[in-house]
Order: sequence, then structure tokens, then C-alpha cells
Amino acid sequence: MSEIKTEPTSSGRGAALGSSRNSDPRPLVTLVLPAYNEAAVLRDNVAEIERHIAALAQRFRWEVLIINDGSRDQTAAIAEALRGEFANIRVIHHARNGGLGRAFRTAFEHCCGDYVVTLDIDLSYSPDHIEALLEVLIATHADLVLASPYMKGGRLTRVPWLRKILSISANRFLSLFSHGNLSTLTCMVRGYRGDFVRSLILRSTSMDIMPEVVYKSMILRGRIEQVPAHLDWSRQVAVGVKRRSSMRILRQVFATLLAGFILRPFMFFIVPGLVLLVFALYTNAWMIVHFVEAWNALGDVPGSKASAAVAQAYALYPHTFIVGLLSLMLSIQLVSLGILALQNKAYFEEIFHLGTALKTRIDSGMERRN
Repeated sequence: MSEIKTEPTSSGRGAALGSSRNSDPRPLVTLVLPAYNEAAVLRDNVAEIERHIAALAQRFRWEVLIINDGSRDQTAAIAEALRGEFANIRVIHHARNGGLGRAFRTAFEHCCGDYVVTLDIDLSYSPDHIEALLEVLIATHADLVLASPYMKGGRLTRVPWLRKILSISANRFLSLFSHGNLSTLTCMVRGYRGDFVRSLILRSTSMDIMPEVVYKSMILRGRIEQVPAHLDWSRQVAVGVKRRSSMRILRQVFATLLAGFILRPFMFFIVPGLVLLVFALYTNAWMIVHFVEAWNALGDVPGSKASAAVAQAYALYPHTFIVGLLSLMLSIQLVSLGILALQNKAYFEEIFHLGTALKTRIDSGMERRN
């Protein structure tokens, strides 16, 4: 990709993959740290992360992959300095800001780990979550583990009220549309089985990559687990660092609605259509009642008695006829759109299966040749 600059020694997975196939029995873990204008916290927080993973060195080997997503401050220079200080750090620079989704897509293309953990560089989720995610990944053989502050055992501390309301509402909405089994679909702190996440074909460039990953993991019948998490903004409040939130309200609302539609499109069409159909049947029943009343009241009339009865009933109750017929037509259209949406969803899932299988075969062939 032309907008990505990498160091010559870390431009791809080949060299690192070779080192991961040595005789060391410890699994390799890639820790992904996306960074955009994080100069204020990058050095201290990476040093804290390095101290934490050093304590786990007996069990795991580590590579720390920093994705500098076109930062305009000193993030790039600090990241390069950190790469010189810590042997396990790799740095990839985007020439311009591409969004959180683009940063993760780059990371997944370049990561080498048997397991991959993504962490927010602001440490609103403490480094303790790294080990918790790995424990569940290994114990359950999961493909994806979500760190959820909204499940039993999870908690939130000093999160700004607007962000808290938006996050809780979005996750409850998406949980409903994903059959209600997951308490969060938008968290960025996650653990992945390396081969699984590298097989995903992703397209999002912003925060909607989070539900996209979950949805496509569901399509592939990946095993998804959750671990209780603590979302803590005390650090940001204590140091008084004002950082622009990556959550743009209108964009996030639209992305959430779109993600819900992708997860269960029939909920947007078939369910409202069926509700409207019940109302239409009730209204049309009254149309029949008014027609029968007009028929009985007419007696013998020249011409078509049925037409005369309809005309008289319409003259007395025009709103019943108009509302009844319009609601019936609209309900049929909504149900039809729901059926088409379900059909398109099935086609997409089939194509995604085929694309993923093809990508996996190509990647496997390239690795064998290397």
C-alpha cells in the first residue's frame, strides 16, 4: 500500500514468521497498539506495557506492533525511539490518517503472532487485560475473545457520561441484533487466534470495524468468548489530558444502525411489516363491516348494488378506506423488502465463505514457498 511506510526489517511477516517457527515452545503473541496523535502518553504507556509483558516472558514470546496512523504530532518520532529501546517493537507508519479500522487492517496484515491482542494505547483498559484475554483464548480454544465492561463482573470508572450512554446504548442495540449473546460488540480490546484474524477479509476504515469483525467471525462459525473488563478513565481525568474522542456522534449512530441492519436485516423490514399488517387487517375488517352496513341499508337500487354500497361506505368513513388500503400496501412492501434483505444476506455470507477459503489457501501456499 503506497500510503504505508515500514522499516526495511519489518515490512512483512516473512522474517518474523521464520523466527516463530524455531524450537522455542512458547507461543508468539502480537500486541497491537494503534496510535493517532498519542505523543502525550505513548512513551510512558508503552514502557508500562513492556514491564507488564516482561513478567509473562516465561510463558509467551512477544512482538509489539505500533501502528502510527498518520499522526501530526511527535507520535512517529517517539514510536521510532521506542523501537530502538525495545527489541520486540515493530512500527508501521501510515502517511496519512486512515481511521481506526484501517490501522487494524494494517496490523492484521503484518502481525506474526500465534495469538493477537489489541489494546488501546491510552490504557483505559489496563495491561492486566492482556493476560486475561490470553487465558481465555488458550483455555477455550476461542477464535475471538472480547473484553466486556458490560457483562457480569465488568465495570466502568469515571467514563464521561455522553460516551457512557452512547456506548451502552449501542452495545445493547447490537446485542439484540446479534441474538443477544454478546454484551459488547464495539470494544477494541480483544484477543484473537492469529491464523483466524489473518483469514478475515475486512473493509471498514473506522470504528465500525469492531462489529464487522464480530459479524464475520459469526459467519465463519468462529468461537467467540467474553471476559469481564474494567473500562477506567481515571488516568485521563487525573493527568488532565484532553484527547479528542474517536467517537463522532452522528457517524457512530449511523454506523451502529448499519451494523444492526447487517446483523439481522429482517428486523428492520419484516418485523415492522408484520406489525403494520396486523393493523392493516384490523382496519380492513372495519371496511368490510362498513360495507355490509351500507349494503343492508340500501335495499333495492338500480345498477350495481356492491358499487353503491362501497361508495356510500367510503363517503361515511373515508379515513378507514384510505388508512386500511395504504397500510396494507406498505406492510406488503416491507415484508417483501425483508425477504430480499435476508436473501442478500445469505448470498453475502456464501461469497464471504468462498473468499475467506480462497484467501486462506493463497496465504498457506505463500507460507509454504517461504
